[in-house]
Amino acid sequence: MDNVVTNILLSGVGGQGIILASDIMTEVFLDYGFDVKKSEVHGMAQRGGSVTSHVRFGPKVYSPIIKQGEVDILFSFEQLEGLRWINYVKHDGTILLNNYRINPPAVNLGQMEYPRNIPEIIRKRFNKFYLVDGTKLAFELGNIRAANIILLGAISNLFEMEESAWINAILAKLPSKLHAINKKAFATGKGSGLAI
Repeated sequence: MDNVVTNILLSGVGGQGIILASDIMTEVFLDYGFDVKKSEVHGMAQRGGSVTSHVRFGPKVYSPIIKQGEVDILFSFEQLEGLRWINYVKHDGTILLNNYRINPPAVNLGQMEYPRNIPEIIRKRFNKFYLVDGTKLAFELGNIRAANIILLGAISNLFEMEESAWINAILAKLPSKLHAINKKAFATGKGSGLAI
């Protein structure tokens, strides 16, 4: 049997719930009997800095780190962070990008401009590119912090795991007072019109 390992790179900005999202993904893959390795870099997370998490799953995974050019799925919670990591993605890889911008400090200080047309730049390079209004949908739900769960709902369409496995993993990681909104957030993301 081939040892096919799927490499997922999550990227975003501190405070967007990247680590929680990668923890939930890890639980789902473990529940399905896969070997899973995870690694994360927090950077200056508390200051809105770059945060990444590598998630690798398959029959047997030997290392938690994904090499450049070997990412199967780039799952990015912020536009510039998506652009920053596209060179890690295989030429036939998949990118799911949250349609949301957070200005880095250098932009706020007027030292640089936020790049324009990031979704268009990425779309030209990758056929499997999906833009999701995760943060906008979370705002409409009344809880902007649920954007990461909406995005998980969207990306769950890429995998064959049952919806119940995702919901169980989400509820296990969150306090009961947040269960109802996050179940709704996941369903919103899963049914967000993402044609995968």
